[in-house]
Order: sequence, then structure tokens, then C-alpha cells
Amino acid sequence: MNSKKIFALVLSTLFLVGVLAGCGSTATKTDTKQDAKSSKSSIQEIKDRGKIKIGVFSDKPPFGFVDANGKNQGFDVYIAKRLAKDLLGDESKVEFVLVEAASRVEFLQSNKVDIILANFTVTDERKQKVDFANPYMKVALGVVSPAGTPITSVDQLKDKKLIVNKGTTAETYFTKNHPDIELLKFDQNTEAFEALKDKRGVALAHDNTLLFAWAKENTGFNVGIPTLGSLDTIAPAVKKGNKELLDWINTELDTLGKENFIHKAYNETLKPAYSESINPEEIVVEGGKLK
Repeated sequence: MNSKKIFALVLSTLFLVGVLAGCGSTATKTDTKQDAKSSKSSIQEIKDRGKIKIGVFSDKPPFGFVDANGKNQGFDVYIAKRLAKDLLGDESKVEFVLVEAASRVEFLQSNKVDIILANFTVTDERKQKVDFANPYMKVALGVVSPAGTPITSVDQLKDKKLIVNKGTTAETYFTKNHPDIELLKFDQNTEAFEALKDKRGVALAHDNTLLFAWAKENTGFNVGIPTLGSLDTIAPAVKKGNKELLDWINTELDTLGKENFIHKAYNETLKPAYSESINPEEIVVEGGKLK
């Protein structure tokens, strides 16, 4: 082999070694960044950001809604502000992210929010996708209908249109248990209730806690079926596997229970929307513990 060929071979070898070393260095840097990010505390990330992002409804009074001044209000919002205050020292350090029922899981999975506080009913199916903290509320399904043509039994809904919201327990319940009932589905609560008023369906199924308040505000409608299916709970939810934030929420709920804070939230936001016939003990869960 002549000297030119030997020189070319040496240069090629050195170039290849350099490339491999560079790749290894890049991979090491990337891995180091990823390891640092994955090992960082989720709570510390929130503190570094200076805001906690909490998903709430915009059109579900009295639980989560935007008032005439563009401010977030409601039972869930009241609780969310207290979480922000206790975690970050100031209730204004909460960024409210507006969600629909069907988008709650996706918003957690894609890190658009840290916590969902949007009337999120705990179900086995949802537990596969998110982690629920301890409950702060009890709920069942209900059915509201015009007072002139009341629906008081599920049997009356057969072969008729029932209005529901996508991604809710009402949709799941009727799809599974009553496939003979035609469901008219909407993304937003506002759309669903307008459809009921327009008589596009004979009734509307939703959380009974919402329907009690809506029927009081809308004369000519009654909750003909006040309780349907099983008694469920509503709880905050975090991204699957975020144990640190989950544990913090559970500890917080326990602490708040010692001052009856959820009852205070009820009195400030829900009681004015309900009739005197509603017993708060049938709705409120204090300290994250069912009695």
C-alpha cells in the first residue's frame, strides 16, 4: 500500500472517530437534560413558573363559569383559588384554563393544566387515564324536562331524543344501559340547555347537582328524575403518575376539612343557587372523606 493510500485511510479513521464521539456527546447531553427534567419536582416546576394551571368550566354555573365581567366564578373556582393560595401564597397565582367535559383528560395528558377542577366524576374508566385525588363532592345523574310534559321515568324516554353532553357520565350511562334511547350530544352545556328550551329533545340528563340549580333559575322546567344510577363522587384530577401533586392535594383537602372549608365554599357559591330543600350534607364531602 503506497503512502497516499495509507494517509487517506488514517484521515478517514480519524473522521469516523470524531463523528462517533460527537454523537456520543450529543446523546449524553440530551440524556442529561431529559434526566434533569424528569427528576424535577412537579410542585417545584409550578413554583418556578409562579402559576398553577387549573382546568375549570366556563359555562356550568354554579360550579364553573365566566361572569359578565369576564371573571371565573363558581364552587370549583372558589376551591381552586384556595389551592393556589396555600401552594403559592397568593390566590391570584392561578391560571384558569377553560375546558369542555370531553377535553379534561387530554388537557392533563398534554400538560395544558396541572389540575382539573371541573366537576370531574370519578369512574373506573377515567382512573385508567388520570389519577384522582380524594373527593370533595357527591353526585348522581338526574333528568330535567319541561313542567308541562314531565319525564319522571326512564321508560318514558324510549324511542325519544335525550340531550346529553359529550364526555359526561350521562352519555356513558345511557349509551351502556339504554341503547334504545336516542342521544342528542353537545360539547358545551350552553348548547345543550338551549336545545332543551328549543324542544329538540324531550329531556336533558346531567349531574343532578347542576340540574337542581338550573331548574330553579329556569321556570317551566322540573327535575323529574332527581337520582339515577349510582351515587358517585367528584374529585380533583392530575396527570397519571404525578404522585407528588396528588399527595399534596389529598393533604390539603384533609387540612381544609379541619376548618370546614368545603362547606364554606358551598355556602358562598352553591347555596344561593339551590332551594331550601337541598341538604348540603347530600352534596358536600369534607376533608376528602366520605361519611
